[in-house]
Order: sequence, then structure tokens, then C-alpha cells
Amino acid sequence: MPDYHDDLHLAHVLADAADATTMDRFKALDLKVETKPDMTPVTEADKAAEELIRGHLHRARPRDAILGEEYGIEGTGPRRWVIDPIDGTKNYVRGVPVWATLISLMEAGEDGFQPVVGLVSAPALNRRWWAAKGAGAFSGRSLTSASRLQVSKVERIADASLAYSSLTGWEEQGRLDGFMDLTRACWRTRGYGDFWPYMMVAEGSVDICAEPELSLWDMAANAIIVQEAGGRFTSLDGVSGPGGGNAAASNGTLHHELLGYLNQRY
Repeated sequence: MPDYHDDLHLAHVLADAADATTMDRFKALDLKVETKPDMTPVTEADKAAEELIRGHLHRARPRDAILGEEYGIEGTGPRRWVIDPIDGTKNYVRGVPVWATLISLMEAGEDGFQPVVGLVSAPALNRRWWAAKGAGAFSGRSLTSASRLQVSKVERIADASLAYSSLTGWEEQGRLDGFMDLTRACWRTRGYGDFWPYMMVAEGSVDICAEPELSLWDMAANAIIVQEAGGRFTSLDGVSGPGGGNAAASNGTLHHELLGYLNQRY
């Protein structure tokens, strides 16, 4: 199996640089916020962080392609870095500390591009999570100061903790009834939102989570971290990986039942 240690080390370097940029502008009174064509916000910090990461990658991995939320795809080839400079921009704008930079390396294979390295850095929470294919998932402040992640062993939906982002998307897709049935069946539900539910699944503090509409940069890093922690990450249709436009993550044991609820039709 390939060794991705150098790529993982680079991801930490990229995250360190991005953290310095995003934290410098977090809660700034003169923060500039624009509205993108899809009516979502983007800040000067989103753009600056992605530009910074792209600059580092151009120097360190000039042959690799780059896909980012703010500036699209650049380059071709079997290796592609996927960047979300600030996942949780609405939180960032309002001063809520639940936001993160998501960095992933994806490689082409028989099943298309799949993540082989993933890192999620949430500097306002003083937390960072990462994983590499075949090497496990970890949380800590550095490669040398980390704890290995492991999903929970909860076996019943009735004992499960569910995390989600919002209800609107489920309603738009005609999945709200099934989602609400799931919330009633679970032991506990909380709307943490964005990257954090997936990290909590990987840590074992949450058992299941799902979102109805996402982009690749929202999911690539999360997917490999959950998988390397022993869990499952699929589309709502059950296809493994981050390419389905939506996501369901679990400790593995509860995954089939999770998908069953979310695919109910009335």
C-alpha cells in the first residue's frame, strides 16, 4: 500500500498556514462578506485561505490538480487536492467557532477519484483531525501529538446519538418524513452541523449523521477520516465515498438502518 506520510505532513503545513489566515480575520469588525451566485456567503478569509493553500501546492506538488470551493478546478492528472477553505462560513461570519478548513488528497482508481488523505482543522475550537489510507485516523495538534480515533460500538438506533445540520434540505428532497422518524427513533439528536458531526462519528461521541445536499469539498476529508476510524461514509443511496452529492456516516453497524430511514418515501 502506498505511503502517504509526506502528503499528510504537507496537509498539516497547509492547515497551519490557513489557520493563521482565518483566525486573523475571525470576529474582525471590518470583515468583508459577499454573496455568491448560489446565495451562500463568502468572506475575504475564504478567498485568502484558498489562495494561500493553492500557492503552497503549486510549489510543493506542481503536478497535482487542485479543486477548491472558491476557485474551481485547476490542472489534471491522477492526484487531486480538494479544498474547502472555510467549511461553516455562516458560523464564521456570525462569530460562532464551529468552522474548519478541509483539505483532502484524492487519487484516481477503478471507482473514480477517492480520498487517500484527509485533514480537518478547526482552529477556533483548537481541534484538528486527520487520516491517511491504511494508516488510521487521529486527532491532536500535530502528527507527533495525537490520539487514534475509533467509532462507537452502539448497535441499536434506539441507543444512538444523531447529529444533523438542518431540516430544510430534507423537506426539499421529500425525505423529511423519514428523517423525522429517524429522530424519533434515536436516543438523542443534536444539530451541530457542517464538518463537526462527521468528526464526532469518527471519535465515537456521535453514532450517525447525514446531510441531504453537499459538494465534494464538503465531504472528501470527512469521508476518509470516518472510514479510517472504522466507520462508513456513503451517499444516501449507499455508494461508498464522497461523490454522491449528499452523505450518510455511521459507526458501520447502524448504517443499513440509517439509510433505510432516510430513503423512506411517502
